[in-house]
Amino acid sequence: MDVARLCSDLVRIHSENPPGETRDLIEYIRSLLEDWGIPSVVTENGGGRCNLVTQRTANNLLFCGHVDVVPALNEEWSVEPFSGAIMGGSVWGRGTTDMKGGCAALLTASKKHIESHQDLPVQLAFVCDEETGGSAGIRYLIARHMIDPCDCLIAEPTPIRHPTIAQKGLVRLELQFSGTPAHGSLYPAIGISAIMEALSLLEYVKTLNRQTYTISNDLQEIIARSSRVLGDVFGMDQVSDVLTRLMFNPGVICGGEKSNIVAQRCDLDLELRVPWGCQIPDLLEKIRQHAPHGTITSETTHEPSITDPGCRLVTVTCDAVKNVYGGDVFPIVQWAASDARHLRTTGFNVIEYGPGEMQYLHAINEHVRIESLKKASDVYQEIMRTYSTDTIST
Repeated sequence: MDVARLCSDLVRIHSENPPGETRDLIEYIRSLLEDWGIPSVVTENGGGRCNLVTQRTANNLLFCGHVDVVPALNEEWSVEPFSGAIMGGSVWGRGTTDMKGGCAALLTASKKHIESHQDLPVQLAFVCDEETGGSAGIRYLIARHMIDPCDCLIAEPTPIRHPTIAQKGLVRLELQFSGTPAHGSLYPAIGISAIMEALSLLEYVKTLNRQTYTISNDLQEIIARSSRVLGDVFGMDQVSDVLTRLMFNPGVICGGEKSNIVAQRCDLDLELRVPWGCQIPDLLEKIRQHAPHGTITSETTHEPSITDPGCRLVTVTCDAVKNVYGGDVFPIVQWAASDARHLRTTGFNVIEYGPGEMQYLHAINEHVRIESLKKASDVYQEIMRTYSTDTIST
């Protein structure tokens, strides 16, 4: 099976989220697996949001990928974003890096393992809804025990020699600020502006970015190594600050009624990326204290998570990467969020490793190098072989 052609096929099947419909893409994967003799179950959770799961195995191993992608406009792309064009040694289009390339590599590795070993030693899960929280995707499968805690590899894009074992926490807040309206010509002598109250909170949040937190020496070392790797990948300075400090983004702010009225209402959507050592309940309490005229109307929180760097999954994956790529291989942490957080919370060991050009995540001209696709598939085959051999030997 040609992994580049498969990646291209997946890109051409639309699965933008929103709206999040993945029925056609999941059916394409289901049909492939059926042709290979691999039975699967497809679930749908409304609006065509479909997932696919194969049967569990005795090897305690799960390979997972999400098939939804963020939307893309045609403007400024060198190719049509859903063309799946193959040129210049890469596959181009939305989702090639995040993460239909990884899904294609998982499928190709599975097919090659079947051709040489017959039995597939891994459960496969292809899910929807990763880009908008996972409630219809990975969380749906967890809640219904269609997947159970085990060692799990997610084929998210990573640096080629550095699987990811940890992620910062996440807090998403919707706040509503109330003011006391008055004639605009009298403010600030008279009236309370809901807009200014929201801005006052943001000024406080800016100070939180300067705080530091206490973490273990082992985690400090991992973060230091991660900073060097990610700094090179993204061409960024101060990556250490991004990994160790509270990052914030006021994504949406909307308020006021008219330019000559002191604003009575202002709504703010605020996202915070939470470092290790920062306690989320304390953080939320501080925000409430500094928003006397604000109310949190919606709150989503996820603690920072990490997989033990010495566990079997991490060791086997790093060994497989080293066998394929050579060089210095070690795990890193990252600042983004993925389905890994939901899996770790429910008892899975999770590592992320996959092909992709990370600078083009969610960006114009997203693409993945064909060589990366092939070598990722080789890594996955190595992992399957190790887990198969370990099970046989025991």
